[in-house]
Amino acid sequence: MTTPALYRTTVTHERTETVHHAFSYRHPMWLVDLDELPAPPRPLRFLLRFDARDHVGDPDATIRANVDTVLAGHGIDRPQRVLMLANPRSFGHGFNPLTLYWAYDRQGSLRAVVAEVHNTYGGRHCYLAHPGNDPSFGHGPRRRAEVDKELYVSPFFPVDGRYEMQFTEPREHLQIGIVLRRGDRTVFRAALGAGRPAPVRSVIATALRHPVPSWWVTARIRVQGIRLWLRRVPVVPHSAAQEA
Repeated sequence: MTTPALYRTTVTHERTETVHHAFSYRHPMWLVDLDELPAPPRPLRFLLRFDARDHVGDPDATIRANVDTVLAGHGIDRPQRVLMLANPRSFGHGFNPLTLYWAYDRQGSLRAVVAEVHNTYGGRHCYLAHPGNDPSFGHGPRRRAEVDKELYVSPFFPVDGRYEMQFTEPREHLQIGIVLRRGDRTVFRAALGAGRPAPVRSVIATALRHPVPSWWVTARIRVQGIRLWLRRVPVVPHSAAQEA
């Protein structure tokens, strides 16, 4: 996969417990190689930056070093290449509800996928997915993982249940699906679908066409939260203990 690339994605959310609530929106996301991050000239870096402070680990280290640390904690040697799908920091603001990292070995085989989830309270958590093939999912082999939910994300769900994740590798097409199950019930679904990545001939031009993407994501999250609150969906209080 040639990087950097800009995927034209469609994000879909569907809540199926208490009330049925669904929405979708279009949103561009960057695919970058963590060893070759795009960097505009210094006077224009406010338009587009990929900073470690917006992701897991030590803000004074590099994103690549922090991802390597996460993988090492699960017994995985330093990969040859790591691709990241994320929103950049723009105009001083950076926020990613979901960041995905694909880790490849020297032979080009996928070793692991890290799904980094952020909430709007400043919490974050990384879920590790070991690759497993399933040819029935969209464009290319599906990678699957099941993990316990460990981060408070929505004020309308407690920290329990189990995520079922599925995703393809970033090629001409990309698909990601996440299902939250509580017991034998599916209570939430999220999906990200993308067509062919747009070639990025000019980092600055692309940043100007899509300014402050993380602001738009944050605003959409809050608007949908207000809509659920107005429908009297019970709120689960947030506490610092839930970020541990």
